[in-house]
Amino acid sequence: MRSGDFESAWAVSDAVLRNLIRSGQVCWHLPRHQQFVWRGDRLAGNRVLVRCYHGLGDTIQFIRFAAPLRRIARDVTVWVQPELLPLVARARGVDRAIPLHEGVVEAEFDVDIELMEVPHALRTTLQTLPAHVPYLAPTRDTPPFNTARGRKIGIVWQSGDWDPRRSVPASLFKPLSALPGVSLFSLQRGPAKMQAALIGATDISTDDIEETAARMRRLDLILSVDTMVAHLAGALGCPTWTLLHADCDWRWMRNRSDTPWYPTMRLFRQRQYGDWDGVMAGVMATLQAGPVAQD
Repeated sequence: MRSGDFESAWAVSDAVLRNLIRSGQVCWHLPRHQQFVWRGDRLAGNRVLVRCYHGLGDTIQFIRFAAPLRRIARDVTVWVQPELLPLVARARGVDRAIPLHEGVVEAEFDVDIELMEVPHALRTTLQTLPAHVPYLAPTRDTPPFNTARGRKIGIVWQSGDWDPRRSVPASLFKPLSALPGVSLFSLQRGPAKMQAALIGATDISTDDIEETAARMRRLDLILSVDTMVAHLAGALGCPTWTLLHADCDWRWMRNRSDTPWYPTMRLFRQRQYGDWDGVMAGVMATLQAGPVAQD
């Protein structure tokens, strides 16, 4: 997957699936994100339940596969995190979206599959990866930020706790606020949002993800670590710069400053482990070079 050879990855996945079925293993005792849901059952012509058992960013990234899934399935129901329900319910290929909860799903279906298993089931390749953006959009709008002059940049510096290597010290964002014609707006959620004022950013964060999407569309650039906000910005088609640590997740592949997942996204990578100073120096130099450009 890191090298873009999806076909070979699916061959490995096929072998894992065969062994799983042969052994009769049951995965329901595992945490949701480690469960195997799809057992190779036919999707074409059936009512398919898509379970969203991974993180919010994963759901945002992979809900794009609802459209090609719906082209072969009779019906697609998505059991999705409540925070994402308004956005996912209107995504192409989704017949209905219902809020994820503990216990049994209240839906009729013939086959179920976890959302991140769908590209395997569809035999997606790098060439057939659904990459049209935007594929998510909020129904609401939000007033423009009239007090800001020049380039309005939304920033996120801290990711979830499960991989703290993705987070950048907030202090490294402060020099950006001193650039002529740049206004910083914090989209940071959680306790770390309290640092916004210390780095010269106006806090516009909210726990309402659809409202976050509306606010992001009023900005000129989203500058984020590898977290949900980066995926949301990419899905909305916003100009986005994503900051990656040296051993980043497989989905960002290797040695690329662009990504096939999001046409309006640019990647800034660590060249050495822990070197966020070098990454931010690259960001600073690119901002100083001129207007935000689409790759």
